[in-house]
Amino acid sequence: MGRISFSCLFPASWHFSLSSLFLPRLLTPSLRQLLFIGLLLGLIGLLYLLLLSKGHASWLREENHFHRHLARVTDVDATDTSNPDLNYGLVVDCGSSGSRVFVYCWPRHNGNPHELLDIQQMRDQHRKPVVMKIKPGISELAKTPEKASDYIYPLLSFAAQHIPKNKHQETPLYILCTAGMRILPESQQEALLEDLRTDIPVHFNFLFSDSHVEVISGKQEGVYAWIGINFVLGRFNHVHNDGEAVVEVNVSEQQEALVRKRTAGVLDMGGVSTQIAYEVPKTEEVAKNLLAEFNLGCDAHRTEHVYRVYVSTFLGFGGNAARQRYEESIIKNTATRNKLLDQHAGETADSPLLDPCLPADLQDEIGSSTEKLHLRGTGDFDQCRHILQPFLNRTNETLTSLNGIYQPAINYNNSQFYGFSEFYYCTEDVLRMGGDYNSSKYSKGAKSYCSTQWKTLKERFDSGLYATHADLHRLKYQCFKSAWMHEVLHSGFSFPANYKNLKTALLVYDKEVQWTLGAILYRTRFLPLRDIQQEGLKGVHSHWRHSFSFVNNHYLFLACFFIVVLSIMLYLLRLRRIHRRAAQHCTPSSVPWLEEGLGSPTIPITL
Repeated sequence: MGRISFSCLFPASWHFSLSSLFLPRLLTPSLRQLLFIGLLLGLIGLLYLLLLSKGHASWLREENHFHRHLARVTDVDATDTSNPDLNYGLVVDCGSSGSRVFVYCWPRHNGNPHELLDIQQMRDQHRKPVVMKIKPGISELAKTPEKASDYIYPLLSFAAQHIPKNKHQETPLYILCTAGMRILPESQQEALLEDLRTDIPVHFNFLFSDSHVEVISGKQEGVYAWIGINFVLGRFNHVHNDGEAVVEVNVSEQQEALVRKRTAGVLDMGGVSTQIAYEVPKTEEVAKNLLAEFNLGCDAHRTEHVYRVYVSTFLGFGGNAARQRYEESIIKNTATRNKLLDQHAGETADSPLLDPCLPADLQDEIGSSTEKLHLRGTGDFDQCRHILQPFLNRTNETLTSLNGIYQPAINYNNSQFYGFSEFYYCTEDVLRMGGDYNSSKYSKGAKSYCSTQWKTLKERFDSGLYATHADLHRLKYQCFKSAWMHEVLHSGFSFPANYKNLKTALLVYDKEVQWTLGAILYRTRFLPLRDIQQEGLKGVHSHWRHSFSFVNNHYLFLACFFIVVLSIMLYLLRLRRIHRRAAQHCTPSSVPWLEEGLGSPTIPITL
């Protein structure tokens, strides 16, 4: 039989020969067989693309998670002021007891309109946050408003030393005044602000206008705090991994509901006031005037960063203010009772009033020198809670909280809250239960503490068993504040006893989050427009380009794969035609060597 040798200009080791006996089966497939092979290879290619798309989505999620984690690590490094692409911003918090300046920085926006600025607090060469505080509060200058700019000068001079001079002109400066200024008459407020508006541009070259200095409301302050905390938590990044909590949000009645990351609510109890802030995902007509609706995105026409947040501040409901109201009530009620019954309860240490909100056997004095009362603690946590309930000023109406203020419904099955200040101090300083809040565990710990003898508590304190920043004042009023926090949370805000998604915290990712972070994030939200326009001229931004090239490389590989397969199929068809021609020429009359019994010659085929 004849043999066909292949000499396709391949290396010598690739040369081989086949007997023509097997060629009809191996090298002459039918058209149906070729179509079947092509269909099979096409299905393999589609399966490859499907696996590629899933793998690429997973890769993107992992990359985003990595960059978020990396940001948490790198934002504690010293700020590289030599980086020309770094931008800066200043926020001065003019509070009741003092004023602080915070210096923030952020890299150039990546041009993606779906993402916010990556704002971080600036850190000096020692990796410490660039912040400075002065006392007293600016409200102390109410009668001498012409000194306001002199008062603020040290803060701005400090900030100017840390920001590169060539960046001053493009660095926005915001001076925002809070509680101390709110209580002043409007004329005194305006006199202080006017002095700042006039003199600051004379001495500093920051980006500053009249609208950059104002007295903000408690509602604005609460919104800024909510923005800052959720920004640090990464809740405004809408690329979410599998398993992350999401929520369906109705931005407007004309648009379909959005599904995005669930934001965290904020509970904050200070010494004077208590505040609650959380997102309301569903439209509620009755609550519209109580909600703050805003767009954090740079494009007003995009709704992915539109948020509707309920914020309410309750003056007099902070830990210290509540204790003061409680003591005033005791003094008033005792004086009335003693007068009516001709008694002298609490007037001497030998006949003290029993107070269930103080640790067992703790002796205390309240009131002024003219109406001083002596107290002795009994340490009854449950009785203390019962006594404090009237101080919440609750009403019998549904969907109301402290002082009878309307509170939109909270989806306790799909929500998360962070508790700051007293919510953290009450759980951690003495009880050592900070972090994930558990109502039954907390109540048990508080009961145990309240019922412990004061002498024993003092011994534990002297032995260093409590938090380092816990002092005797904390020990003395821990029982009261534990009961007050419990009642505000469960009776005031109506959180169920089995609620599992409250975290009490002092820091978020090891950082103290100030409302000033939310303020500058909101007030600079339109700055990315400049970078987006520039990126639009260049084309797709680098992140998209990287993702695009990643996918295109695989499409290119797949295209090459199909070209090779097609070449092989065409090659087989050509072999088929060659074999048929050879078979036609190899007849008995034209091939005498078959009759003569000669050896079969070799038929060279060269491609």
